[in-house]
Amino acid sequence: MDSSSSLILNVDDDDGARNAKTRVLQVAGFTVIEATNGADALAIVRQCSPDLVLLDIKLPDINGIEVCRQIKADPASARILVLQTSTALTDRIDKLRELDGGADNYLTAPIGADELVANVNALFRLARTQAELRRSQERMAHLAHHDFLTGLPNRVLLGDRIAQAILLAQRRGTRLAVLFLDLDNFKHINDSLGHSIGDTLLQSVAGRLRACVRHSDTVSRQGGDEFVILMQEDKYEEDAGMPAQEILAAMALPHTIAGHELHVTTSIGISVYPADAKDAEALIKNADTAMYHAKERGRNTYQFFTGDMNVRAVERQVIESNLRYALARQQFSLHYQPKVNLDTGLITGSEALLRWMHPQWGMVLPDRFVRIAEDCGLIVAIGRWVLREACAQAKCWADAGLNPGSVAVNVSASEFRSGGFVDGVRTILEDTGLAPPSLQLEITESVLMHEAESSTCILRQLKDLGVQLAVDDFGTGYSSLSYLSRFPIDVLKIDQSFVHDIGSPSGNGIIVSAVIAMGNSLKQQVVAEGIEQRDQLAFLKQQHCEEGQGYFFSRPVLAEQFSRLLTAGRFV
Repeated sequence: MDSSSSLILNVDDDDGARNAKTRVLQVAGFTVIEATNGADALAIVRQCSPDLVLLDIKLPDINGIEVCRQIKADPASARILVLQTSTALTDRIDKLRELDGGADNYLTAPIGADELVANVNALFRLARTQAELRRSQERMAHLAHHDFLTGLPNRVLLGDRIAQAILLAQRRGTRLAVLFLDLDNFKHINDSLGHSIGDTLLQSVAGRLRACVRHSDTVSRQGGDEFVILMQEDKYEEDAGMPAQEILAAMALPHTIAGHELHVTTSIGISVYPADAKDAEALIKNADTAMYHAKERGRNTYQFFTGDMNVRAVERQVIESNLRYALARQQFSLHYQPKVNLDTGLITGSEALLRWMHPQWGMVLPDRFVRIAEDCGLIVAIGRWVLREACAQAKCWADAGLNPGSVAVNVSASEFRSGGFVDGVRTILEDTGLAPPSLQLEITESVLMHEAESSTCILRQLKDLGVQLAVDDFGTGYSSLSYLSRFPIDVLKIDQSFVHDIGSPSGNGIIVSAVIAMGNSLKQQVVAEGIEQRDQLAFLKQQHCEEGQGYFFSRPVLAEQFSRLLTAGRFV
């Protein structure tokens, strides 16, 4: 908002004072309209919606305080700025504030021309800042319940809707169905043609799925190439089979993306309330199990859940059983991914990433076992091992004169909330001899916002140790800006899904820009995750993002290989 586009309503019954203020504002480039009493002022506000009202306190009909109250009480005009003025030399600002009609600022006589223009400009600057913060909060609130790539409801919103649908089905005596979809052959397309085309394909799939269901149904994205559909108010279990057939037919048609004709089918699992489960989590789990049976039957088909579908449960049990021996048998290892200063290319630190080297299965990534480790209570012990190993390795690099910077370690919700976590960090730092500033603890946004007050207490204890604190996967949850500013956070890590969007056909980096600006305003360092393409790097540098990591620089590597990276020192 600049002066050439700003409309100011100047309200004062004193012709001389009003004319003087109008001339000053017009010389400054503002458009000014006038009113000589409160009733006319309120009428003009309703008709013209000015950007700011310069409102004298003493008016012949309604005093300025009451006019201000009415402006601020009306939702249609509540955000109009009000600068309350008094030409009476006996009035003081503190006296005006006591009357408090809700004005955004106050001026008392004598009012100089420079003072008037400066106050008006200051209010406009404040309004711009507040508007930007509101837009950021609205975007974050939307992202808390919707998938960023497709705009579909995410698993949080889906869970709420299934819970509401169950209550409705109980009252009406109806059924509901949950369809779990996994795309066939998507990984091959994504790996061979790239994430950009893969993302566009997912958006195309989302559009087709929406077209296949009713307005009362919900299509959601679980993540990756998995989608879940909630179908409400079905009377018979087999009712869900008909839309499943329609979805299979719609998905069989080719997708034309960037000159490629892509063919992707889907496997669908179906669970029904109340026959298969009584709550949202179990309905989704059983539909997921049925989907795997559909894949085993040749893909591009659907299966209803049955009680004997326990393949996934058996696999989970096998993983849990093997996990219990993994620590004792030294099957875990850490890989390190460099963090890089985007301007200089210098390595500024690393992130320690857990890998499970199973003697029969080979390398197992965390996505496959971390959730199970959390559920069966092993994650705290595993997390303690990761922290000790990472600190010991960082100290080893430092002693060798390799200047490793800080090493970042992910902290799970179970670890963060476990008793003695802070004392455990202190002990490991003392045992390994690593300087506390060389350790960075990464905690996800959702973990911090769960019981935010207790999170603040834990974070302050960690901060007292001298370690760095980072919010991991920032933007995927919903952080209140007020809490974010209260947390003693050093680093915001932009989730890789937002970075990937920079290079996608529909991506314009709005969220990335907003997070970088927010971090800068809060004096927090911003690190971008998942940088894979040069255009992503160029955009991040243009937005003054300080650090980043991703395959563009290096995949996660073993400590010995990382030592060689540190010796080289920088990426060109």
